[in-house]
Amino acid sequence: MKRSYPSGHEKRKRKQHKSELQEQQADMSAASCLRSEDQFLCSICLDVFTDPVSTPCGHNFCKNCINEHWNSDDQYLCPLCKKVFNTRPELLVNTLLSEVVSQFRQEAQQKASSSSSEQQAAKPGEVPCDVCTGTKLKALKSCLVCLTSYCETHLEPHLTALSLKRHQLIDPVENLEDRMCMKHDKPLELFCKTDQTCVCMLCSVLDHKTHEFVPLKEEYEGKKAELEKTEAEIQEMIQKRRLKIQEIKHSVDLSKEAADREKAEGVQVFTALMESVERGKKNLINSINKKKKKTEKQAEDFIKELEQEISELKKRSSEVEKLSHSEDHLHLLQNFPSLKAAPPTKDWTEISVRPSYERTVVKAVAQLEETLSEQMKKLIEAELKRIQQYAVDVTLDPDTANPDLILSDDGKQVYCGDVEKYLPDNPERFSLCPDVLGKQSLSSGRFYFEVQVKEKTEWNLGVARESIDRKGQITVSPQYGYWTIWLRNGNEYKALVGPSRRLSLKSQPQKVGVFVDYEEGLVSFYDVGAAALIYSFTGCSFTEKLYPYFSPCDNDDGRNSAPLIICPVNQTE
Repeated sequence: MKRSYPSGHEKRKRKQHKSELQEQQADMSAASCLRSEDQFLCSICLDVFTDPVSTPCGHNFCKNCINEHWNSDDQYLCPLCKKVFNTRPELLVNTLLSEVVSQFRQEAQQKASSSSSEQQAAKPGEVPCDVCTGTKLKALKSCLVCLTSYCETHLEPHLTALSLKRHQLIDPVENLEDRMCMKHDKPLELFCKTDQTCVCMLCSVLDHKTHEFVPLKEEYEGKKAELEKTEAEIQEMIQKRRLKIQEIKHSVDLSKEAADREKAEGVQVFTALMESVERGKKNLINSINKKKKKTEKQAEDFIKELEQEISELKKRSSEVEKLSHSEDHLHLLQNFPSLKAAPPTKDWTEISVRPSYERTVVKAVAQLEETLSEQMKKLIEAELKRIQQYAVDVTLDPDTANPDLILSDDGKQVYCGDVEKYLPDNPERFSLCPDVLGKQSLSSGRFYFEVQVKEKTEWNLGVARESIDRKGQITVSPQYGYWTIWLRNGNEYKALVGPSRRLSLKSQPQKVGVFVDYEEGLVSFYDVGAAALIYSFTGCSFTEKLYPYFSPCDNDDGRNSAPLIICPVNQTE
């Protein structure tokens, strides 16, 4: 069936009718508040009387309504009592009813005005009533048929008048014209699932006739369910982020506690060191003063003794001089032996006063160094205890092991065998160097593991990034993705920083601890038994996964046959 589209004239007429209808509804709404509205309704148009007239049978109608009714009918029939008139009756103006309706309208307008003052004016962002003049009240509903939004007062006809009750009311919305089909000027009532758009009834049989349609409500329910699912997902994401905020705040609290603890420990250590320095300085000064006093006392005694000898020598000199001038031959000969004898003195040739201060300061500094070493050991022990909480259960990855290596069944031990095994040359495997990686990786946070190196003369330990070259001869340095230390010739330790750096260790480690802080860019090695730091790579930039790296090195005819053993942390040796 061919359908015609509304012309521009029809649209203007419809809008005019809409405006008139709004005015009538406003009047009717007000009137309903004063008297029973049913008393003043025309039975043809079901609206309040306009120019009421009476028929000979005594019934009242709008003048225009009854005339149009009789113009469209072949006989003159009363719409209410069905009485038939042979000739068109003369219609008489019902003066009394006209006055009552007029009064009814005035009272309704006054009531509407009073009611409007009690209702809430529309605020910014709220939908205003389209019928209100002057102050626009807040709309309670919008009509999809009238394309008008109504406040409480002006909504009344839609709730009471039979002709308006069939209209579709929704929660108030703006731009009601957007809910009409731009092409057919019909309400958008269907949803085209093919084009994913809202359409009117005419669209479904004209422009979209081969498409799949569902009522707006059905699609609304489906989309609403999707939105509820999306909302649940968003709420879950929000909750996860709130938990992450709590986690971060907790981390900040832990950081503060750790900082306060480190600060307290640092202050305690440096206070002890300063006290040790002050004590050493005081002891040094006292020692020097004692030596000074001892030297002065020794010098004083020597001088006193020397002065005593000088006095004795002067006395003998006087006696010798006197005897030498004697003319008495007998007297000179008799006293000569006593004066010729050695004077009562000692040999002062090898005697001297030599203050010994040379080693005093050295000894004091050596004592301070010993104290510092003790404090350093305590700090390393405490640091080891803290980082051991990040211990991970590392196992060796056989897919990366060089064919010369022998791995234990539990993946905890590795050594170099005498015979090369035939293994598939997969991309992960080291083809030439006797190396192997751990299965576990790290791309954030911290981890720690310990390796027994006892009875070995050569080994390599550390971490390596995932993309390292594993084929042929490799260069072990940070530039190529390795952060390691090694032992060679039984006692030569080096950090492979490229060029390598020789390490001076007080003792040979029996167990080495490896600690990594990914975000901090730190790789540290510890002598677990001596509680000493071996070496730290700092300021590293990690962008890939890191894997534990092991190399037991060549067997060396049995001299280096002991395995590298991954030990449980805090294992009793």
